[in-house]
Amino acid sequence: MNMKANVTSVKRNGILIVMLMGAFVTILNQTLMNVALPSIMRDFSITASQGQWLSTGFMLVNGVMIPTTAFLIERFTTRQLYLFAMITFAIGTAVGGFAANYGMLIAGRMIQAVGAGVVMPLLTVVVLNLFPIERRGRAMGLIGLAMNFAPAIGPTLSGWIVQEFAWRDLFFIIIPFALLDIVVAIFLLRNVGKRTFPKLDILGLLMSTVGFGSLLLGFSNAGDHDWLTMKVLGFILLGLVVLCLFIWYQSRSRTPLLNFNVFKNPTFTLTTTISFFVMMGLYGGMLLLPIFLQNVRGFSPLDSGLVLLPGALMTAVLSPVTGMLFDRFGAKYLSLIGLLIMASTTFLFTNLDEQTTLLYIVIVQTIRASGMAMVMMPLQTAALNSLPLSLAAHGSAMFNTIRQVAGSIGTAALITVMSKSAASFGKQLTGAEVAGKTQQQIADHILIHGIETAFLAASILSVIACILTLFIRKNPSGLEPVVHKEAQS
Repeated sequence: MNMKANVTSVKRNGILIVMLMGAFVTILNQTLMNVALPSIMRDFSITASQGQWLSTGFMLVNGVMIPTTAFLIERFTTRQLYLFAMITFAIGTAVGGFAANYGMLIAGRMIQAVGAGVVMPLLTVVVLNLFPIERRGRAMGLIGLAMNFAPAIGPTLSGWIVQEFAWRDLFFIIIPFALLDIVVAIFLLRNVGKRTFPKLDILGLLMSTVGFGSLLLGFSNAGDHDWLTMKVLGFILLGLVVLCLFIWYQSRSRTPLLNFNVFKNPTFTLTTTISFFVMMGLYGGMLLLPIFLQNVRGFSPLDSGLVLLPGALMTAVLSPVTGMLFDRFGAKYLSLIGLLIMASTTFLFTNLDEQTTLLYIVIVQTIRASGMAMVMMPLQTAALNSLPLSLAAHGSAMFNTIRQVAGSIGTAALITVMSKSAASFGKQLTGAEVAGKTQQQIADHILIHGIETAFLAASILSVIACILTLFIRKNPSGLEPVVHKEAQS
């Protein structure tokens, strides 16, 4: 059943606008909390470790929800699932805004995550159904605009609101936009795609939840605990064992919760692997510059957000452009150029010091962001274009799940590299090297070394992705290779 022929251009644009609004709101919400954490810690008298659950709790629920979206998309109509996601998100936002204690705030964030985890995979599948393969690049470019514009303004907006008003207002400004999107969706959203009414695999759901949840929790704990502890290595090993069992079980299921047959398609496997390395370096790298700007240079969260704003806006502005370029030239050379830019500019951050100017950081980060725009959505579009529509929901769920895991691993790995490198460097400093320096200057010097080493690791990840990109088959039209028969089984 091909829904493209049954949806007029006006209805198609209305559906896309509604869902892009929801994607923007849910992604914006994810970027607002970090800046507010110190204020929340003071109000509820909690420690930094407890405060981390604002992000960790959201990420865990979000990461657990994404693998289930393939089942949800095939079981419920677009309207039912999208309205459920946005109403749930709005309820969680209200709970967070009116939270009387920290437990209630965490509950609100987790309720938000239930809805937010559905929106992006659902949007991706709707685009695959609405647009012919030769126009998907442009449509996915618009998704990239929503995905990147929200993080572009999020930290700056959050910093300003927390500085001038109160952290609760971060929730209250989201509620009207979420409610508006729900109302518009009631009138404009149409059902897209074909439902297959699969049965819910309870055992698969439990295994997916424990496996992905443990893996994400283990890596998220790595920033605050030693790797050789139950909270890190224990959870990671538990997650890996359960996920191996989950994959084995799913490969033998007639109605798998998550269909791993998508990896029988070489294009999907390759582009997803490349995206894994890109996201590892990207998510981890996103934390390193704010650490340098705030901990070494002493800038406020608002100021550091303003420094990063031009680069984030560049990514958002270029996303629709790269979508059009993808439709014309395909993923290979677009991603290759983008990754070369990312690798070289990330490497430029390995020479930071106390005298590094803000202008240098802004210019390098903005150029780096232009490379990101040439990589992110083209890789995802190439991956999903290579699958038949019957596997679109599973491909979208798989791609987004792996991206979530990659971000968690990358963040943990690069923060660990930074910490271990800084500690090792500090032990090797001689008396002559620290003579005449204050304790703060010595601490900054040590931290800078750790940050530079972590950026070097991030640039190596980009180089690995760059090499893998050479193996993408050239396809000037933007259409990916014909799907192998086994990928459709």
